[in-house]
Amino acid sequence: MPEKQNFSAAEIGHFDGLASRWWDADGELRTLHDLNPLRTRLVTEWTRPAGQDCVDVGCGGGLLTEALARTGARMTGIDLSRAAIEVASLHRLESGLADIRYLVADAASLAADEPGAFDVVCCLELIEHVPDPAGLVDACRRLARPGGSIVFSSVNRTARAWLTAIVGGEYLTGLVPRGTHRFDQLIRPAELDRWARQAGLTLERVVGVEYDPMNRTAHAVAKPGVNYMAHFRAPAA
Repeated sequence: MPEKQNFSAAEIGHFDGLASRWWDADGELRTLHDLNPLRTRLVTEWTRPAGQDCVDVGCGGGLLTEALARTGARMTGIDLSRAAIEVASLHRLESGLADIRYLVADAASLAADEPGAFDVVCCLELIEHVPDPAGLVDACRRLARPGGSIVFSSVNRTARAWLTAIVGGEYLTGLVPRGTHRFDQLIRPAELDRWARQAGLTLERVVGVEYDPMNRTAHAVAKPGVNYMAHFRAPAA
């Protein structure tokens, strides 16, 4: 029986509409550009992707995909937004990174076609946008080789996150396009860890990510009050 599709057509349409602005570092997606150096550094420190097979699940226009490719990783980027994949495919040529593979696909379909194919699985800022987040965690586990790394990032479901990420970021400052997040869909780290344990994953570390919009910089902190990243390990066998 075909696996139930784990996506929202409205969410895909939202990001389709942003596709042409993915690589505008001063546009609507500038916060992603500002967060990308920290995210790349943490993924690199945690997983050592150089020379490894890595997949960026929900890659959008390819910001993280390209950054990890520059570290020497063999990158695959997947997204269900065809418009975003088209933008990413064009930009990789402009960047001289033609070896990156981009696919219009989701984690479950790729895991069915290429189970256990990747040393590193990255799934950043996607889990809060799907109807079945636990299913996405399990699909990412099926993409990983035994002992491989899986890195998620998301937004915590806290009052502070609602004030800063949604009210402040989307409605007051316009740092994030309106409608990007819904509070009831945000993911607490404990929920993510529970789904990961159900999938057989082991939590290695979780860190908070603080963003300074005035200086357009981000840094890691101990408490995941708003944004956070989590590193899990797939079972060895």
